Amino acid sequence: MSENRKCLECGDSVYGRSDKKFCGDHCRNIYNNKLDVDTKNLIRNTNNRLRKNYKVLTELNKLGKTKVTRLRLYDRNFDFNFFTSTYTTKVGKIYYYVYDQGYLELENDYFLLIKKNLD
Repeated sequence: MSENRKCLECGDSVYGRSDKKFCGDHCRNIYNNKLDVDTKNLIRNTNNRLRKNYKVLTELNKLGKTKVTRLRLYDRNFDFNFFTSTYTTKVGKIYYYVYDQGYLELENDYFLLIKKNLD
């Protein structure tokens, strides 16, 4: 084998199969972890924000249905931009859900918190 192939990650010589691109598992893992790092960060950050919102809703809604103020949600760093789904009623009210925990905007900066039954 006279061909001198180089590892895509570290540049060391690669030995073995003709289609081998890395000198070992370590370099292969490092190389692949660098791919789409921006997308991976976006997904990780979004999931972290959803997890925090879910925690806020479950802590404030111990009974499955309760009313809270916008200020109380903001005080716990709730981010209204992150939710997993919506439900629009026949009269046009929109429930926002973070998994099974939901909220509905009411009048005077109040929100109704509810837990969806997944049975």
